[in-house]
Amino acid sequence: MTTLFCNLRHFVLLFVFGTLCSNVAARTRYFNFTVQTTNVTRLCNTKALLTVNGEFPGPTSYVREGDKVVVNVTNLSPYNITIHWHGVRQLLSCWADGPSYITQCPIQTNRSYVHRFQIIDQRGTLLWHAHQSWLRASVYGAFIILKKNKVAYPFEKPRLELPPVIFGEWWNANTEDIIAQALAQGAGYNISDAITINGQPGDLYNCSSNGTVVYNAVQGERIMLRLINAGMNFHFYFAVANHSLTVVEADAEYIEPYETDVVVLAPGQTTNVLLTTNNSIGQYYMAVSVYSPPNQTVVPYPNITATAILNYFGATVGSPPLVLPTFPAVNDTAYVDNFFGSLRGKNYSLGYYYYEVPQTADIDLLHTVGYSLQPCPANQTCAGPNGTLIRSSMSNITFISPNVSLLQAYYNNISGVYTTDFPDVPLFQYDYTAVNPDNKAALPGTRVRVIPFNSTVQVVWQDTATLFFESHPIHLHGQNFYIVGMGNGTYNASSDPASFNLVNPVYRNTVSVPFGGWAAVRFRAVNPGVWFVHCHFDIHTSWGMNMAFITLNGVGPSETLPPPPSDFPVC
Repeated sequence: MTTLFCNLRHFVLLFVFGTLCSNVAARTRYFNFTVQTTNVTRLCNTKALLTVNGEFPGPTSYVREGDKVVVNVTNLSPYNITIHWHGVRQLLSCWADGPSYITQCPIQTNRSYVHRFQIIDQRGTLLWHAHQSWLRASVYGAFIILKKNKVAYPFEKPRLELPPVIFGEWWNANTEDIIAQALAQGAGYNISDAITINGQPGDLYNCSSNGTVVYNAVQGERIMLRLINAGMNFHFYFAVANHSLTVVEADAEYIEPYETDVVVLAPGQTTNVLLTTNNSIGQYYMAVSVYSPPNQTVVPYPNITATAILNYFGATVGSPPLVLPTFPAVNDTAYVDNFFGSLRGKNYSLGYYYYEVPQTADIDLLHTVGYSLQPCPANQTCAGPNGTLIRSSMSNITFISPNVSLLQAYYNNISGVYTTDFPDVPLFQYDYTAVNPDNKAALPGTRVRVIPFNSTVQVVWQDTATLFFESHPIHLHGQNFYIVGMGNGTYNASSDPASFNLVNPVYRNTVSVPFGGWAAVRFRAVNPGVWFVHCHFDIHTSWGMNMAFITLNGVGPSETLPPPPSDFPVC
């Protein structure tokens, strides 16, 4: 079994660390990330895995709100790569955001790039991960923003904080081969061989029990868990056997405490929960299972639960026997819709930054998300329906990645890289949630939507039944958004806004669009730059379910994107 910072000595160190940090003003935090291959063994199989600093998952980075962050990323791997700081707003630091060919060209082998940004008005749990092809399958880690000095939590202070609990996926094969094969064949991909918690599958998988992660805790204490879904293509349920959870944070934003037995996280989402160790002294499974509403024959999924162990000090191993928590059904859309729909934003008091919920929208957008079919190229065999290529799209546009970054093209006025005609409503309008609609087409292109500085924007992301429904996790770079409404079926612009929550909606960077439904978000565009919008299922990103917003400069240096750094990667 693997124990992560989980004995009393480490608890003392964490307490001392927190006490010292609470008395230190904002400062510059320096990190060195070396991307390299490392031999890693899981499921009786050893392979050369892409890692950061030889660690899988990669190192946890602790910073504090207000800090400047400097990360030197050196690429010693055989792949070109970028690193994205998922959920960090990157105010006036778009050059550091990281998605390949959106804000930067990849860091080439044996080259380095220094990311420089400041943590402004954020605190909580986020993550970093690779943003090139499928390299984030193993290149990821926690990014923890400690709250301001001497500022209290807006909830009961936990006595202890355990190390991050990071969900992931493991493939015995090389994931770059997996996605290359899927793109060439034009159909599905070979699913992962295991779900993982902090890189370990746990007791229920072959050759894995010796690596099962153990978290130690003292009976009768309130503890905090930082949950991160770094998985590639699935939502996950999380639960701790015989314990209830109180959700207090979502995507590094405080929320009204929400009691539940099972938490749901889409890929890219983070959630902090409080747990009280109020059971008898013993060991309890912490477990992760898949939520996947499409038919399993259409979208297969790894169906063995990943496990870690919550161990009360004084427990005897194996007595009583460990039991798994109870999860909703793998396709329980009602449970998931209720979970996400029940979360409410925290109305902050003194000491917490708060964006006003936009009561109106200057720009009103309806973007469909779903699958599309493309003709099979000449002299090629394709495995999609009727010999087609399966791809995906937003508003009937399948995103084509450019050969130079969109941000460089925008900043330097390079023509021919993108067009500014991404449609405000889908190119082809039809009954989006009808059974097997006729329209399955999409046009390839690199299109963006330009947004004037300080505009309020509403986006409704509408799931479609072009092949089948899916609960798409849509992630917006560069700013959070308020999730003001969610619903089933086709969005009705005349009646559905009447049900919007414009008082205390949850504030996130990733929204799980309901299966066969829609999600409405609002934000104010106050961060100049080019900001990627994409499905956080990596297969859908690879298939083209992406677009970008360009937020124009405002007035003066505080509203203007600065020039790129001198070591900016070149294509």
